[in-house]
Amino acid sequence: MARRLDVAIVGAGVIGLSVAWRLRERGVRARVFERTGVGAGASGVQPGGVRQQWGTRINCLLARESVAFYRTQPGFRPCGYLFLAHTDAVLERLRENVRVQNEAGVPSRVVAPDEAALLVPGLATETVRGGAWCGEDGYFDNGQAVVEALAAAADVEIAEVVEIGGDGKLTLRDGRSVRARHVVVAAGCDSVALLQSLGVDLPIEPEERHLFLSEPIRERLVEPLVVSPERRFAAKQLGSGRVLASDLSPEGDTAGRRASVRRSIRELLPVLEYVEFTTTVSGVYDATPDRQAILGQVPGHDRVWVAAGFSGHGFMLAPAVGRILASAIAGEGFAEALEVLGPSRFAQDRLVPEPQVI
Repeated sequence: MARRLDVAIVGAGVIGLSVAWRLRERGVRARVFERTGVGAGASGVQPGGVRQQWGTRINCLLARESVAFYRTQPGFRPCGYLFLAHTDAVLERLRENVRVQNEAGVPSRVVAPDEAALLVPGLATETVRGGAWCGEDGYFDNGQAVVEALAAAADVEIAEVVEIGGDGKLTLRDGRSVRARHVVVAAGCDSVALLQSLGVDLPIEPEERHLFLSEPIRERLVEPLVVSPERRFAAKQLGSGRVLASDLSPEGDTAGRRASVRRSIRELLPVLEYVEFTTTVSGVYDATPDRQAILGQVPGHDRVWVAAGFSGHGFMLAPAVGRILASAIAGEGFAEALEVLGPSRFAQDRLVPEPQVI
């Protein structure tokens, strides 16, 4: 006979664990099923960044709530994020994003090149037209520690789910089955295959991402996190002293990405020119057509929920996403995000393009 649970969650990444934690707050029994290990997917390679600078109202609201939570956690460092513009068109886009952010309560602002250079000592601004800044944005040196802390408070079982039924039945690889009043699928790219048996085709595709890290450097070279969307470049020195840099292009080999990072460093952060990036960390985004999460009930199956397709920003939004899903499952009401980001938006042609994914 199948075991019965209040809620079964598939995926022990930061999203699934956040839902479990918020359910536990409400006295709802939830078990998290994970194929390999806690944070084994995208959550295990995310760099720990937490920002509120988005280009859509819904993400700004989710990020605002999530940052308020993260500020209370040990290890959070509010370093600030600076987005750069090299053309008037991109500067205007940043200006519009700041307007959206301010309306949602995010204290961001547009800055001129000379102020950008003051915010980031050592920044070369010859090709910079301006930027957008929020001093409340920050990072965790060890984002995995946050994931592991959530896991420590959860009921996690290492067992692979191979099939999900609309009646709340989960079939496991070892032949066992589990029944739950609700099922939450938070398995990143693997969510696609798990929901196909219910006739649901999620538009999620994997996109490679690579981070380059130096050995610890005693001298503080760059404090805020600097992002140039046009150069597909981001860099930050962590509290440990390690410098993190990334080529944000979805395609390309490692050598090409390293060369791109070097070009951007010479142009924008020459203070990093002699830093050696000895470690490469690779992972995937679970990307959707509008670069927004898929969040809500699966059409035609009101006992099955999905929280996937975060396009690289699951860690940043996880506290708010966990609360919203847990609240809906516990019968406390449906938040706006479940309508705006629901799975049905693709068939209904009401995409919500997020312009500030990096």
